[in-house]
Amino acid sequence: MSNEQTTFLMIKPDGVERGLADEIIGRFEGIGLRMLAMWVGKPSLERAEAHYAVHKERPFYPDLIEFITSGTVVAMAWRGEDAIEASRRLIGATNWEDAEPGTIRADFARSIDKNIIHGSDGEDTAAFELGLWFPDGLED
Repeated sequence: MSNEQTTFLMIKPDGVERGLADEIIGRFEGIGLRMLAMWVGKPSLERAEAHYAVHKERPFYPDLIEFITSGTVVAMAWRGEDAIEASRRLIGATNWEDAEPGTIRADFARSIDKNIIHGSDGEDTAAFELGLWFPDGLED
């Protein structure tokens, strides 16, 4: 039984600044996901606040918003078999020190705050984030 899903992934400013976008994209292609859409640019304050609204009451929220709007991001829509879980597994734990060897965060992140990449954590989150970053919809 196929479980085709679409998920949202974003290479954060630290990943872009360090020239890791091509390597990271290649890893998702390597696990069989297909990129449907890409947006490259500096997020607006409004988009960043909407994206991270779930963390608004957390003490790290202001720093998170400052970081995510500090430079270029690569926002992407990916589709494939169990895309959400597969991409989360490839990304690794939020804290790079807890991430399994071979994951993106274990290989490249060096801070829990600047951890290279964001990935949707579930179908509802993916739907919200995809709608926020790709408001005109996606084509397969």
